[in-house]
Amino acid sequence: METTHLTHLVGVSPAIRAVDQDIDHAARSDAKVLITGESGVGKEVVAQLIHARGARARFPLVPINCAGVPETLLASELFGHVRGSFTDAYQDRRGLLEQANGGTIFLDEIGEMSQQMQALLLRFLENGEIQRVGADRRPGRVDVRVITATNRSLVDRVASRDFREDLFYRLNVIHIEIPPLRERLDDVRPLLDYFLRRFAATYRVEIPQISQDAWARLEAYEWPGNVRDLKNIAERIVVRAGAGVVDCPDLPYEIGARAAAPARATTIALPSRADVMIERMTRQRESFWAVVHEPFMSRDITREDLRAVVRHGLEVTRGNYKLVVQLFNMPSGDYKRFLNFLRKYQAHMPIHEFRGIPVRVSEAPASRRPAVGE
Repeated sequence: METTHLTHLVGVSPAIRAVDQDIDHAARSDAKVLITGESGVGKEVVAQLIHARGARARFPLVPINCAGVPETLLASELFGHVRGSFTDAYQDRRGLLEQANGGTIFLDEIGEMSQQMQALLLRFLENGEIQRVGADRRPGRVDVRVITATNRSLVDRVASRDFREDLFYRLNVIHIEIPPLRERLDDVRPLLDYFLRRFAATYRVEIPQISQDAWARLEAYEWPGNVRDLKNIAERIVVRAGAGVVDCPDLPYEIGARAAAPARATTIALPSRADVMIERMTRQRESFWAVVHEPFMSRDITREDLRAVVRHGLEVTRGNYKLVVQLFNMPSGDYKRFLNFLRKYQAHMPIHEFRGIPVRVSEAPASRRPAVGE
């Protein structure tokens, strides 16, 4: 998790001011906090501010993305392990709960946790005891505040029995819900100003000047990726702006698509994040590793976005992963690396469902397009 130096949330809308007050209330106690909201709204920043304003601020805040760690390793990451408890366990290792002793553990994407891990977490919440994986001695205790976050509806997951009801009520002591950016467009200008100044300082350039027309487009955009999307676009503007004024044609593709649309076409669907990434790879010939892998690892896009991109590639190539590697502009030697990445993050799909789909000749890699009748 990126460390924030903010002392309060950036924004002027009543909704974000209410969230900032909720942070104050949560910081006054050690009660468990559940933060909800769409991907990219700033849940991790809220967790950081709760910790920073509370009595545990001098102790560590230790984050973990529950969706980014394979289930087989999550118990080891949280509780630690002893030497020899599994393959590659060459020495004893403290888990994140021990590392956070006295401070705060932030469990991001808690809604992705398996039933088995939910049971282990519930046991810890009941008595504060931890037992390293493979250990046979008496467990120890730690003093850790627990903050969790999810972009899912845990109420729905409880109803479908994918999430334990008793664990939900343990975690949902203080609930902070962060509204999506499209519901608080008043915050777009102060947020963009903040990130433009920040990235201009990072790259040691002048702060870009945004034209009024460009501001209008930015403030009308629906921001499907929320604040994380806005942050990335701010960086792109700083990198590309040069010394001139940023106008509508200088805005990124996804906002430019909105700018180019006729005024009456407000109901036309805007490109999704997956559509934008596919466009960059298939039309602009950018690599999967830069367009998809990098933002996924930094949590700028979700697993659903990743799977949508992979599904498109398999539909185009009729289930041929080697052709997907070529379609997405990766070296042929990256085939195994690509498959291992997809399997690790549960984005690998069985190919049989794509076998009956005709190859889209217009999009298939030119060197491997099938001949008529092939």
